[in-house]
Amino acid sequence: MSCLIALKNVTKRYGEIVALNNVSLEVIKGEILAIIGPNGSGKTTMLRIMAGIEKPNNGEIYFNGTRVHDRNIDMIRSRSTMIFQKTVFFNTTVYKNLAYGLKLRGYSKKEIKEKVREALRIVKLEGYESRLIKKLSGGEQQRLSLARALILNTELILLDEPTTNLDPYNVAMIEEIICNINRNFNTTIIIATHNMFQAKRLGNKVIFLLNGEVVEVGKADKMFEDPQDKRTKSFIRGEMIY
Repeated sequence: MSCLIALKNVTKRYGEIVALNNVSLEVIKGEILAIIGPNGSGKTTMLRIMAGIEKPNNGEIYFNGTRVHDRNIDMIRSRSTMIFQKTVFFNTTVYKNLAYGLKLRGYSKKEIKEKVREALRIVKLEGYESRLIKKLSGGEQQRLSLARALILNTELILLDEPTTNLDPYNVAMIEEIICNINRNFNTTIIIATHNMFQAKRLGNKVIFLLNGEVVEVGKADKMFEDPQDKRTKSFIRGEMIY
């Protein structure tokens, strides 16, 4: 098993606030990693650094064994996609939103049409090509975000609370799609969530993040059944963390 992305002694500060504190982590190719922790624990900051959106103040990032720096940052940006709680789309049709990135990469009209149709099939939005973005529900927009990542052959998908405020039907559908993408395309997926049940359902490996520090890392089943740190245990039980 090889490492896709690694953080080594990464620290990120916003003024006097330390969002991440000396974090080291390896993410194996093809796994689903779930990051759990309370609000303000540093989950989103970690994802943004992995996506190349933010730069750490200290530490190193490696992608496929290559150290990431200013001159090659596009390497990680072009091969990863971060999906936010509320994704920004062009105010046009589903088809044009999905086709845009493919046009920039020089695909023919026929290739674009085929890729768009297949991506929509995978995220269960067949026949939505002509739908306007503003007519889509929140769940449909999240599924479209996954289609956009798929269509560009993304190696790494980073999801920031992807099912917040969605109804149970859409939550179940999005989780199924995430698992299918991981299984069928061997796409590495990192999901930040405060929903421990979701982390347990999806994650091969789980990280508990607290106050910008990695408290515990382990396989999902072991983490939830027998956490080794008392702070992890308190969080899983819904208790106050001291």
